[in-house]
Amino acid sequence: MMEYEIDRQLLEKIADLTGKPVGAFNIRKDSGCDGRQSTEHIQITSKEDKPGIDIRIQDGTAGETCHIPVIITKPGVQEMVYNDFFIGENCDVDIVAGCGIHNCGEQESRHDGVHTFYVGRNSKVRYTEKHYGQGDGKGGRIMNPQTVVYLEEGASIQMETVQLRGIDSTKRYTKIVCGKGAEAVITERLLTHGQQAAESDMEIILDGEDSKGRVISRSVAQDQSEQVFYPRMVGNAQCFGHVQCDSIIMGGAKIKSIPAITANCTEAQLIHEAAIGKIAGDQLLKLETLGLTEEEAEDCILKGFLA
Repeated sequence: MMEYEIDRQLLEKIADLTGKPVGAFNIRKDSGCDGRQSTEHIQITSKEDKPGIDIRIQDGTAGETCHIPVIITKPGVQEMVYNDFFIGENCDVDIVAGCGIHNCGEQESRHDGVHTFYVGRNSKVRYTEKHYGQGDGKGGRIMNPQTVVYLEEGASIQMETVQLRGIDSTKRYTKIVCGKGAEAVITERLLTHGQQAAESDMEIILDGEDSKGRVISRSVAQDQSEQVFYPRMVGNAQCFGHVQCDSIIMGGAKIKSIPAITANCTEAQLIHEAAIGKIAGDQLLKLETLGLTEEEAEDCILKGFLA
């Protein structure tokens, strides 16, 4: 019963699941498959040469969601997983991933995953990946996700990554290659605290004419935690790219933000912005005059910033 309750908590946190998913899904638990379902248009199969799955979405599939969450409920689990997505032409689908770790032991629990997307012409993909950790053990909760996306002509991906609590160390790598008229939008939200460390390495390559890329990163570093951001936008054709990184620093935390833009074509239009600062005193004062304590006012500001 306790194990089931932990499963329920983790799945709700990382994938908003409160029961059996509707549509296609694959739930991975402690390095094994805990449940799988394909549909008429979305087929999920195990890889034969290494851990992971292949997800194949037929041409024209629209209005369907595929859930592929990962949960770890035991200390000492360490895994490397490879998931490949083959998305046909003219699709419009949602893919919900994410990883949750519950560690109450002394050993490190770790999940490393490589997700590779091949998105067909004129297809739209919305991809959500949430990370969450819990448990009172001394063993670390480690996640190192890699996401690589290839967008064919007219295709698009809206990618949202969220990590707001409980992960001791993470190194995230993201690479998106955009073909003609393709568009990539990445929204990243991150909160670190205690001694946690987080790195985010992004590369958006605008290869095709009239391709577009946008990165929006918002983070909060508290206590003694450390963060490093390295988003890069490369324009190889007539294109438009925008990188925006905003961070709030608190306590003894450290944040390094290194946005970079590279234009290899005279018709490339690229912009980057980066800002790091503390919570403004007048914001706290205004909320405190409305009856909030300093701690409540601070929490309200942070929730609004990361929303």
